[in-house]
Parts: sequence; C-alpha cells; structure tokens
Amino acid sequence: MRNPPIHTISRDAVKAWRITAGLYESISWLLTIAGFVLYVVIDFPLWIVLIALGVTLVSTYFVVYLLPKLRWKRWRYEVFDQEIYIQHGILVVSRTIIPMIRVQHVETKQGPILKKFDLASVSISTAATTHEIPALSNEDASDLRDRISALARVDEDDV
Repeated sequence: MRNPPIHTISRDAVKAWRITAGLYESISWLLTIAGFVLYVVIDFPLWIVLIALGVTLVSTYFVVYLLPKLRWKRWRYEVFDQEIYIQHGILVVSRTIIPMIRVQHVETKQGPILKKFDLASVSISTAATTHEIPALSNEDASDLRDRISALARVDEDDV
C-alpha cells in the first residue's frame, strides 16, 4: 500500500469551515426559534419544540465544532511529476490519484469566507471529473496551480 500524501491544507481551513457551518446551522436555529414562537402563540406541542432544540444543539456541536477539525486532520495531498494524490474523508477515507496526462485545466477559487482568511482552493479538472484541494494559503494555491499546469503541459508535449 502507498504511503499517505504528506502535504496538509492550511490550519485556517478549520476557522473558515466553522464559519460556513455556522451559517448553515443558523437555519436550524431559526426553525427552532420559530417552533418556540408557535408554542407561545398557538399552543404548538412543546415536546416537538424540545426535540427540535435537542437535535439543533447536537447538530451544531458536530457540524460546527467537531467535523471541521476532523476534516482538516484527514485532508492530505501530494503532487508528483506523473500524478496528483489526494486523500480526504472522516469515516470513509477517499484516496484519489489523478494522472497528470488527464488534467485539462487548473484554477484557483476564493469565496468571501476564504478571502477573509487569505485562503484559496485549487480546482483540478479532467474530462470526467473535477477535484478540489480546499483552503490553501493564496501563495500555496497559486504555486500549486502553476506547478500542476506546467506538469500537465509537459505530459501533453510528450505524447
């Protein structure tokens, strides 16, 4: 079996993922608050509201606090001359090898949350799929994009 990739993504990925998860979890909190309002206004069953509160609390803990750190610990990547090796996953660990000859284009992406932490993601497209290495520092993302692009071009020229 092959050794796991050695490069990790930025530690600030945890913060960015927590903010993103918090924004999604705010929908659950708004629905839970709406349940309390319904309980007060129209005598909505309290047990349903309390179950919603419990589910929202547990969900917030896992999605906002636990999962981003576990995701960060599992994310690894490595770029070789002939392939890109990506490993990620929490319960199911996915190991992907992308042959350099199959790479069609490489781009960096940066949304507002990643921009706040000076991070960017590298997106690697082949004919069939798109793979992403998330939350690298801007400098690392640009360097990686340029390196993969150069290696993919070299492979094309050799064919």
